[in-house]
Amino acid sequence: MRWLAFLLVFFAGRVQADEAVNICFNFGCAAEEVAVFSEIRLTWAEEILATADTAGRERQLLSLVTGRLYAWAGQQTPIHADRAGNFDDAGVRGGMDCIDHSTTTTRFLRLLERRGALHFHRVIEPARRGWIFQHFSAQIEEIGPRLMHAETEHIHRFAVDSWYVDNGRSAPVIPMELWRQGSDPDV
Repeated sequence: MRWLAFLLVFFAGRVQADEAVNICFNFGCAAEEVAVFSEIRLTWAEEILATADTAGRERQLLSLVTGRLYAWAGQQTPIHADRAGNFDDAGVRGGMDCIDHSTTTTRFLRLLERRGALHFHRVIEPARRGWIFQHFSAQIEEIGPRLMHAETEHIHRFAVDSWYVDNGRSAPVIPMELWRQGSDPDV
């Protein structure tokens, strides 16, 4: 009987509910709608990310998972109409600019982080490049031992920039140094 009580307490602590995320769209977060991710879908995302044995592998899998979260959100909100960049979906309900993407992707990443799915990275504030022609992106930072180069400590940060791809596609994860220089991913 004690073992049954133990199992109930153990599994009760592990059971999580569906999670809701506000999704920004229509350029500049002019509109928001809620997408709800089922526990089954979130468990899938967590299990995929759990297979990562290095930070590099986690970034590859995070690219895939982020795209999948966008696809699932697109089943519930107008963002299924979103296309890469700003021109192919301009004026279309559900189109997203880089502000919408950086905000929504950061929310997705924070959800995964809160659920303990990230083991090699932490989510930090969105990044901005440029002053007149600005571009924004979600951003992650590698955690763990810092790599030493040329006798200086480098913090490894990466843009997770879903703006470059159509809804549901894997989000490019770009080293921040390259992203800040305006390097576009090979998508």
